[in-house]
This record gives sequence, structure tokens and C-alpha cells, in this order.
Amino acid sequence: MGWLIFGLLAWAFGWWINHRLSDRPATRATRLAVPTIFGITIILIWEALVRGLEISPVLLPPPTQIAVTFAAKSDILWQDFVQTVIKGALTGYVLGCGTAFLTAVAIDRFPFLKRGLLPVGNFVAALPIIGMAPILVMWFGFDWQSKAAVVVVMVFFPMLVNTVQGLQEAGAMQRDLMRTYAAGYGQTLLKLRLPAAMPFIFNGLKIASTLALIGAIVAEFFGSPIKGMGFRISTSVGQLALDLVWAEIVVAAVAGSAFYGAVALLEKRVTFWHPSQQGRS
Repeated sequence: MGWLIFGLLAWAFGWWINHRLSDRPATRATRLAVPTIFGITIILIWEALVRGLEISPVLLPPPTQIAVTFAAKSDILWQDFVQTVIKGALTGYVLGCGTAFLTAVAIDRFPFLKRGLLPVGNFVAALPIIGMAPILVMWFGFDWQSKAAVVVVMVFFPMLVNTVQGLQEAGAMQRDLMRTYAAGYGQTLLKLRLPAAMPFIFNGLKIASTLALIGAIVAEFFGSPIKGMGFRISTSVGQLALDLVWAEIVVAAVAGSAFYGAVALLEKRVTFWHPSQQGRS
């Protein structure tokens, strides 16, 4: 009963302090404090409910147990992080987004490619990852290369579509002005069309940043060496080690959030002139 009362108090305190902060002018500190306090409140309520209702750790371990496992298995978690995030997700992300960007420029330069490549890209994007992953694992082996290949397939089409759309953003009058300056395609692309396309390009990069980690983890369910986040999750579930599963989920959540945040921060620096970035501090 004491744990349930503690959870109720934590909820009440979190609601009260977030309500007080929402009445204050929006600053960087308040924007950071509100989600932080909200997250801490959820963790406290989670701990109180699991302890108070005596839920089995096999079904839902308390946050304190997950934290203990995180500290005890930090070497394993780091090894899995390098295998899945650095080697699989990040490599596939760079290759997939880079290839999609170059393909989009080729489509823009030679419009006839749009009628052929975009339908193929749309078809590939519609393929279920659960069906493609085992095929790519058989093609590229059980190590990180096959996971990177899965990520390439997942991120290619969103990046391609956004880049193609962004390259069409520059208006006809702006293009005509560049032609009056005797600017060729390369100069127009670098000085006009790519800057105008940056919001669309970064939109594709942000979408791909979330898909990359998901693809790398899912691919490891279909074959992996004895390391990797997907491998660890699947084997730990079979061993009923749910605390380790949740520790891997925490690593994935932190890595995914940091990855997305890094892309968003770069977007803010590059597209500071865009209306979507105005008024943000």
C-alpha cells in the first residue's frame, strides 16, 4: 500500500510542477525541464506500481532492477551497441542516404529516370522488412554487413522521395534568374536548388535516422553472431531475462534519440534561414 501511495504522490507532484512550468515563458530551460520531469515521474510511478502490486519481474521488472542490470552488464551492452548501432545502423544509414541523394540528383538532371526509378523505389519500400531481412542475411552473411544492407533498403526510399521533392522547391523565376546569369546546371544546383531543398533533405534524414536503428535490430533476429542488440533481446526473452531486455531497450532508445537529435541540431545550423527554424532558441 505504501508503494501505491508513493506512486500517487509522484504523479501529483509531477503534474503540479509541470503545470507551474507551463505557465512560464517558453525558454530552453523550461523546454528541457518539462520532458525531463515527466520522464522521471513515469519512472517513479512504474517503480511504485510494480512494487505495490507485486508484479513478477518476468512480466515487468522495476526500473531499479533494470538499472542494476545495466550497470552489471555494461560491457555486454557496449559490445551490442557497437555491433548494431555503429556497424549496422550507422553504416547502412550513410550508404543508404548517400545513394538516395545521388540518385535523386540523377533523377533531377535526367527527368526520364523519374518514370523508371521512382516506381521501383516505391516497390522496394513496400516490401516487408520481415521478408527481406532473412534474404539479405543469406546474401551478405550473418555479420553486420547484412544488417547494414537491410538498413540501406529501409532508408533509401524516404530519403529519395524527400530529396527529389526538395529539388523541385526552387521557383521558376529563381531558375530563370540563374539562367540570365549564364549559370549552368551545376552552379544552379549548388547555389540555388540544394539550399532550397535542405529542409526536405533533412526531413528525409530524420525519418531515416529512426528507421535505421529499427532495421538493424530487426535484422539481427534472423541471424547474427553472438552479439548485437537484436540477438541479445531475442535470446534474453527465451531465458526470461527481461531486465536485460529492458536494458537493451534503454540503450536503443537513448541511441535513437541522440541520433535524431544530432540530425535535428545539424538541420538547425544549416537551415537557420527557413521559417520553420525561426523563433527557436
